Amino acid sequence: MPIQENFADVLNRLGAPVASGNQSASARTLDSLRRRIISLELPPETVLSRSELAREYKISQTPLRDALQKLEAEGLVDIYPQSKTLVTRIDSGQIHEAHFLRLAVEVEVVRILAKTADDATIARLRTIVAMQEALAENPDEMGAFQDLDEVFHQAMMSAAGQAGLHGLIRAQSGHLNRVRRLDMPDNQKIRRILDGHKRIIAALEAHDPDEAVAAIREHLSQTVSRIEILRAQYPEYFRPVAQAD
Repeated sequence: MPIQENFADVLNRLGAPVASGNQSASARTLDSLRRRIISLELPPETVLSRSELAREYKISQTPLRDALQKLEAEGLVDIYPQSKTLVTRIDSGQIHEAHFLRLAVEVEVVRILAKTADDATIARLRTIVAMQEALAENPDEMGAFQDLDEVFHQAMMSAAGQAGLHGLIRAQSGHLNRVRRLDMPDNQKIRRILDGHKRIIAALEAHDPDEAVAAIREHLSQTVSRIEILRAQYPEYFRPVAQAD
């Protein structure tokens, strides 16, 4: 599959939902702001001006307010009524909660798939990994590489009949996903991610649930194990430990 194809078309073919033109103004704004916060385009402590955002997104205050309230529920912004809206600092406690949730879900997902995965599912997962490998040598494509990492896990949930859980996990994983963006892959980490995906696929194809569980546990724990290192490198991005924990 050519990597140069339209990315949205590729994701659709792989069964991953993409933003629809039929989304409401609030939903489109929510998706865009969430992505900008998680990508660190809008770093912690950024002041979000409602008037500027309304002009930028060409929407009224009502859908903008709805989008910001949902981001506040996800822990990505703090809203101070009649004052300002701030992008939150990264919270270590919320990272660990999101990791616990994701691990609990995906362990069960791979248990299911180790028994039920068919050739089409294995082929879909291999296609995603092939796309990642095609991007791995290009530093300018690391955002797309990490997006495909999320698509890989989303595809497994869909194949296990649990597609709806991806939205739940995404809503709880804003802090975790920001840390993943801080921990930008170097060549060694890229290789570990790709090897982890291949190990998971091999376990599913071999119908080996124990190996699948071991593979997903190791794969999902890489960034979490580096939180304190990242906190030391980027202290301005994290809440102080006394507040976070």
